Amino acid sequence: MSPEHSIDIFLGLDVGKSEHHACALDRDGNKVFDKPLPQLESELAGVFHQLQKLGTVLVIVDQPNTIGALPIAVARDCGCEVGYLPGLAMRKAADLYPGRAKTDKRDAFIIADTARTMPHTLRAVDRNDEVLSALKMLSGFDDDIARDCTRTVNRLRSVLTQIYPSLERVFAGSTLTRTPILELLIHYKGPQGLKRAGYQRVLNWMIKRTRKDPTPLVDDIFTALKAQTVTVPGSDAAELVIPQLAANIQALKEQRNTIAEQVEEMLADFPLCEVLMSMPGVGIKTAAQILLAIGDGSDFASAGHLAAYAGIAPVTRRSGSSIRGEFPARSGNKRLKNALFYSAFAVIRSHEPSRRYYERKRAEGKRHNAAVICLARRRCNVIYAMLKNKEFFREIPPRPVAA
Repeated sequence: MSPEHSIDIFLGLDVGKSEHHACALDRDGNKVFDKPLPQLESELAGVFHQLQKLGTVLVIVDQPNTIGALPIAVARDCGCEVGYLPGLAMRKAADLYPGRAKTDKRDAFIIADTARTMPHTLRAVDRNDEVLSALKMLSGFDDDIARDCTRTVNRLRSVLTQIYPSLERVFAGSTLTRTPILELLIHYKGPQGLKRAGYQRVLNWMIKRTRKDPTPLVDDIFTALKAQTVTVPGSDAAELVIPQLAANIQALKEQRNTIAEQVEEMLADFPLCEVLMSMPGVGIKTAAQILLAIGDGSDFASAGHLAAYAGIAPVTRRSGSSIRGEFPARSGNKRLKNALFYSAFAVIRSHEPSRRYYERKRAEGKRHNAAVICLARRRCNVIYAMLKNKEFFREIPPRPVAA
């Protein structure tokens, strides 16, 4: 983001729940406004319109979501430009100013002055698009539910490990979160309930609820139950906890499925989603993550800029004669980086050109993760071109080898 040639007023907002502190600077760094500002549309709009009399206004916030969402919406409605100064960039910039005080007034000044003197530190705020805004909210809600689900699964594993370690080992990996297993734990409550029901009754119950033959799994369950004859203290209480935890996991999974359906419906008529999903290895979730991170990609001058933003472009380090070379980037948009990485990893098995490129990088001596990052960087070029030209993915035939 490079607004220094078109912006006349830089308005820094240190956002808060009930009020913000606003500091406005002109191009020369002179203060033209420095007051607290209530979290009210009328007050915000009044200040924005007042400053617009002096020229084009750029409103910069330190938190674009939650408490910063209203100022951004009002600024856009008033015709102001908007920008976002990330927290890490702001903390580093604050070290360049004298004093160590931490006040809203000082923070607002630093936000405005950093935008004025170091515009490259600013990030674009999410586009004013209803689909992308709704998608962001649903995605954040899905992330919260996913964390709750992981925490509940870990709690269930902890209870099973405490009272019956051998049974917990039967439910290794994703086995524990499968619907038939959760229903089994809800119905029979735990090891004691399974023992009382007996092998045949449990097997018949499972047969009615699974497509695949459950005999091997039921065999493993009862082999594990026979392996322990000692009753661990707390087993009776565990029989009350286990079905509730299993029911919670099942409910959280259903919520995530509902959100996924809503996201799919929302993106059904969004043209860029169809463009992205035409590429091998990009499903609805990956497409949503990419769109959330970069929108239509118009903020990036080239595919290289996009790769650097995602953190998949190598970083050059040169200092004297002892330090020189290319190193993996440790920065970047983590969500976008993960989406591109896992998409590249998934496509290796299903897309022959991608698999050949990956194997070539491995043959050059790169480790697995480095080779996948190389593939993700290559696919980043394609994604950028697809978004820029709004074209669907198409295979490019390999060049014929000269005889």
